Parts: sequence; C-alpha cells; structure tokens
Amino acid sequence: MRIELNNIGHRYVDGPLLFHGLSVTLLPNHVYALTGPSGSGKSTLLGIIAGWIRPSNGEVSKQNVDSMRWVFQNPHGIAQRTVLDHVSLPLLAKGLTRKQAEYEAVPALKRFGLNHVADHRFSDLSGGEAQRLMLARAFVAHPSLMLVDEPTAQLDMHTAATISDALTRIAQSDTIVVVSTHDPRTRDACTDVIDLKDFQ
Repeated sequence: MRIELNNIGHRYVDGPLLFHGLSVTLLPNHVYALTGPSGSGKSTLLGIIAGWIRPSNGEVSKQNVDSMRWVFQNPHGIAQRTVLDHVSLPLLAKGLTRKQAEYEAVPALKRFGLNHVADHRFSDLSGGEAQRLMLARAFVAHPSLMLVDEPTAQLDMHTAATISDALTRIAQSDTIVVVSTHDPRTRDACTDVIDLKDFQ
C-alpha cells in the first residue's frame, strides 16, 4: 500500500501556484505532518491526496488504497449519543452486530484515552475528548488512508498535548496518516514532516 505524489503543484483559476514540485511517497505505519504558513495550501493538498481536488500539475498514484477517513478541524457528533455509540457506528456499518461492534470499539477507546467516558454523551465531552473521539472513530474503521485537518487548532496547550499523544498511537496502525497542522507539538508527534514552504 502506498500513495505517490509526483511533481505536484496547484493553483486556483489564474492565481499564483500555492506549491509546486512536490514529490513524496506516503507509506503505512507513518504519520506525516503537513506544515507550512497559513495560505500555503495544506488543506488543498489534503484534498489532492484524497482525490477530491485535481492538481494543476503532476499526478497522484495510489496502490491498494481502498478506504479513507477524514477527521475535520471541528468535531461533529450526535449530541445525545454516547462515546461508545460513535466509535461503534463504523463497525455497525460494516455489518457487525451491536455486541461485536462494541467489543471491537472498547480497545480503540482505551488507545485514545476515552475508556473512562465511554458512556458519556457527545454533548458532555471536552474539546480534547471530542477530537480524540473523532480520531478513534476514524481509526476503528481501519482505513487505508486517514487525513486529519488541524486537530489542535481550537484547543488549549494541555488539551492539544493529548491529541499529539493520540497521533503517536496511530503510527503503528498499518494506515497512511497525514496531519495538517500549525502546532509544533503535533508536528513533533508525527514520524515524518512535509513542509510546504519548501515547495513555494
């Protein structure tokens, strides 16, 4: 499983190139920090990797990448549903019974430090807990590719540190993980760095 970005560049309409000449191979068991100044095209590059945006230059090739999950900057959940419900949902969608789904969800909750709030409603979670829940929900589906957009942007320093810890735990999940971030602690929690300022 791999994703190859070959000489990727992108611009919108007649605007300047956001980035150009970007070539990198993305592999499982790595967590890539996608960094760069505001407006450098981090979210755009996530969209290109996802296949939602066609790059202006270059090409993207994927091998054995058959599923994707995108974790957005602002956590979205169902207010009255519990943490366990949210993490069980992708497993129920794959055809597991409720009992099977909850059995598989529990280790994911532990992995992301959420086992103590398993029966809490989404509306009762802190910002850090809600963001870790989004990571756990994406992780439990075992996607080939996991894209995470600015996971600590709305969080205080202490809470952001818990997200960085959670990202470290994903590194051995046989998933390609790409994290757009401004946060140096999140960057340091990743295994590799792609800095868009090097391609401008």
